[in-house]
This record gives sequence, structure tokens and C-alpha cells, in this order.
Amino acid sequence: MFLSLLLVLLIGAVAWAGSAVGFASLFGVALPYLALAVFIVGMVCRMAYWAKSPVPFCIPTTGGQEQSLDFIKQAKFDCPNTRIGVFVRMFLEIFLFRSLFRNTQADLVGNNGTGTVYYSSKWLWCFALVFHYCFLLVFLRHFRFFTEPVPFWTTCLETLDGVMQIGAPRFFMTGGILLAALLFLLGRRVFNEQLRYISLVNDYFPLWLLVGIVCTGVCLRYFDKAEIAMVKIFIMGITHFSPVSPDGITPLFFAHVTLVSALLLYFPFSKLAHMGGIFFSPTRNMANNSRRVRHINPWNPPKQYFTYAEYEDTYRDVMAEVGLPLEKEPDRAAE
Repeated sequence: MFLSLLLVLLIGAVAWAGSAVGFASLFGVALPYLALAVFIVGMVCRMAYWAKSPVPFCIPTTGGQEQSLDFIKQAKFDCPNTRIGVFVRMFLEIFLFRSLFRNTQADLVGNNGTGTVYYSSKWLWCFALVFHYCFLLVFLRHFRFFTEPVPFWTTCLETLDGVMQIGAPRFFMTGGILLAALLFLLGRRVFNEQLRYISLVNDYFPLWLLVGIVCTGVCLRYFDKAEIAMVKIFIMGITHFSPVSPDGITPLFFAHVTLVSALLLYFPFSKLAHMGGIFFSPTRNMANNSRRVRHINPWNPPKQYFTYAEYEDTYRDVMAEVGLPLEKEPDRAAE
């Protein structure tokens, strides 16, 4: 955990110090271009690899009663056997995290911990859903820096997000909620002994990286305030491939951009790529109809079968000499 934190702090500190001494173009122009190119190429390559990977078995995840007798009620969306059912399950999984909602937690009970009790655990589902949707809203709000004029829907999102205006500049709820959700997900790995035992550096690093991005973004808005007009001119120049001078922009902005670039560079090679992988997961996108429809393993090449009749025709004389039973006796007249 601490190694991941130190790495994120080092990335931010190097970007902040480097932009302060004259390398702002490196961290604000060259690095974002490189990160975006790696992100696009990396995600396309991974999804192409997943799309080409054969599925040897019919392995859909089942979360309820499959189709059976007419008087037994089927769980059509948790155990679908039709394309429509699969579409609904994918929709619920992608937009509402259906499988995470059904998550249960197990604890040992009793004097010697010999008993096991299972109970519903909705906190993880709640904070995961909040995190993803708040992150999406923050991402969409940032389109005001990339477009001119600002799209109407972006203005509407900002109005709804800042409806509870507190001080100046206006307080956006998604920023605070996003940080709270990230801290919960991070604290869950830190304070849960079982989860902490199986957590690796690549589990903590993206969480600390996202925390760093959110914290630097909040500081840029409310504390070390960046000049919005200058930032927009700078970003519009990058968007139109005609970068302008970054003079006058606070170094914290380039630390924020560098952390975002680090996330883009890391994304295609990490567990975060589940964003695209969910669409290619056979446990989700296959119908549970293996009892009615034969699944052909694409790894199995065409085979030339040697039937028993052909086998006996080939070795009939030898089999007769050793006394093996035959379906057709050898033709002695031909001898």
C-alpha cells in the first residue's frame, strides 16, 4: 500500500517541480499526447485479442433457476436462455452492477469459529456505483474545457451538480462524493484483514492514483485556483494540435494532468480494462442453453475418424489369428 502511495506522490511531485522550472510543455503537452495514444492503441489491441479468443466451453454465470419444467419459475435475467435475456442481464450488469448487488459476505461464528453465517453486503455495491457514476459526471463536466461553445448538456450537468451552492466558486457535489467513495474503497482494502492479505500493489496503485487526481482537481478549484480562461486556451490548443505557451498556469495543474496521463498509460495493462472486457466476457454474454443447443469448441480441429468397421476391415486376419471376436469372419475362400 505504501509503495503505491509513494509512487503516486513521486509522480505528482516530479510533475509539479518539473513544470515549475520550465518543463511545463513536457508534462502538459508531450505526455498527454503519448498517454492518449497508448490508451487508445492498448485498449483496441486488448479488445481485439479478447474478440479473437475462442470460447471452448459454454460457461455463463448462473444466478438463479435455469429454464426447466413449465411449472418451475425461471430467473430469466439472472439465468437467461435467450438473446433478449442476455441483453437485459448485460444492461443490468453494466449500468447497475447487478452481480455486485447480489454479493453476500461470509463470517465465522460460534465459540471456536466453527459456524458460518452468510448475509447480504450492499455497501460495496453502493459505493462502487456511486464512484463510477460520479467519475462519469466529472469526466463529462470537463468537456467545457475541450469545446467552444460549451455544449448545452454540459451546462445542464454543471447546474445540477452545483445546485447546492456553497461559497464561491460553486461547490460541485460529485467531487466530494467521488473522493468519499474512493476513500471507502481504499479503506476497505486497508482495514479488512482478509482483503488486505490478498491485495497487491496493482490493487492499491489505481486507487491512490484516482485519489491523487481528485485531490489535485479539488485543490485547483477551491485552493490553488487556476485561471480558467488560460487553462481552457491551453487545453483547446492541445485539442486542435496547436499547443500554446503554458506560462502563467499553476504547476499544480500540470501535476493534475500528469496523474491523469499516468492513469491513461496504466489503464490498458491493468485490471481497470474490465471497462471494455465486460462486453467480451463469456460468463456474461452467453445464454444458458447448453442443454438445448450444442456448443462447438472452436479449438477442436476437423478430425478424420476411424470407425470400428474400418478398423476390423484393416486388421481382420490378424484378429482372427489371435482369436479376437469379429463381427464378420474372414473370407477363407479367397485364400
